[in-house]
Amino acid sequence: MKIIRLNEIDSTHSYLKEYIKENSYTTPTCVVTSFQTNGIGSRGNSWTGVKGNLFFSFVFNKNELPLDLPMQSYSIYFSYILKQVLEKFGSKVWIKWPNDFYIENKKIGGTITTLSKELVYCGIGINLISVSSEYGNLDIALDVDNTLELYFDKLKKQLSWKQIFSEFKIEFQKSRKFKVTIDNQKKSLENAILNSDGSINIDNKKVFSLR
Repeated sequence: MKIIRLNEIDSTHSYLKEYIKENSYTTPTCVVTSFQTNGIGSRGNSWTGVKGNLFFSFVFNKNELPLDLPMQSYSIYFSYILKQVLEKFGSKVWIKWPNDFYIENKKIGGTITTLSKELVYCGIGINLISVSSEYGNLDIALDVDNTLELYFDKLKKQLSWKQIFSEFKIEFQKSRKFKVTIDNQKKSLENAILNSDGSINIDNKKVFSLR
């Protein structure tokens, strides 16, 4: 994994896309910073946080991902593997469907995944320090370089979606206490049915997790 470290950037996601556009894709690449001023969140929202938090975006070719990984569940896959790495350091972080990092009942970060032809772009933001009373922050001190090294080493192993989903579907029970925004409306996940491709059935509608 080629890693580009920046002190400050408007958006790691936008920077990475422009970088690949100008230089073309030759190898998995990551852009990481501790401060971004105009981050891209889900549903067009921003995710900026404060200086000292973790923001990174990376890109893979689809062929470098597990064959059984559904396109619509890239965000779940990338999020859950990072959660596994953070757990090794003692964190109690969990993943709320489909792409949010939580400590107890507060969001501390999120994942967004976008596609461009054969390339998969993933952006992740994690609050390492407090941002506001509305959001939480990671419950452990983090060595960012070591964490990213372990994370990308784990992604390189191409763990199967079946393996990741078998664990995620157990953790999904925690999401039932929360709501999710669907078609600009808040919907309870209490009675949602989680499908094997990472989507859910809610109010007689199938909703995919790609963001």
